[in-house]
Amino acid sequence: MEFILSPWPWYISGPLIALVLFLLTMMGKRFGMSSNLRTMCTLCGADKHAEFFKFDWKAQRWNLLVVVGVVIGGFIGHFFLSNGDEVAISKNTIDRLKDLGFNGAGKEYLPTELFGAEVFSDPKMLFFLVVGGFLVGFGARYAGGCTSGHAISGLSNLQLPSLIAVIGFFIGGLFMVHVLFPIIF
Repeated sequence: MEFILSPWPWYISGPLIALVLFLLTMMGKRFGMSSNLRTMCTLCGADKHAEFFKFDWKAQRWNLLVVVGVVIGGFIGHFFLSNGDEVAISKNTIDRLKDLGFNGAGKEYLPTELFGAEVFSDPKMLFFLVVGGFLVGFGARYAGGCTSGHAISGLSNLQLPSLIAVIGFFIGGLFMVHVLFPIIF
């Protein structure tokens, strides 16, 4: 029972991810989360307003199960599989985050200063959420997929554009964390 309630080691979870990707490849499917947004927008009628959303969404029904699985898996992971331990990050990182005003650093996975409901009443934070959401959405479409699609599915298929995209994601993330983030906060 201890194995089920503790985080799975890489040598269990890694091969399981590889097995899922192998099965998807054999079925002619590609994994990625941003394509689900396109499917959901089409289901809500966006195909009546933009050519981009005019496609056979029924062929992507299987991928909507990924979204349902992520939500259910997140719920189960948070409420039934979390053991309450602190987040495993270095003391230096915790100290740096606390210097930037993130008081829950090392205790919570998502800082409430960025992801709590109170950010919607702060104009500065609301601005950053809207601009950040736009940039992530634009970047995912411009790159031809999101981080999960390129890093998991694209790299496993040895696609050069996915390698370039993943390198760009990492460079952008490092630039944000080490350059822009301290300026903004």
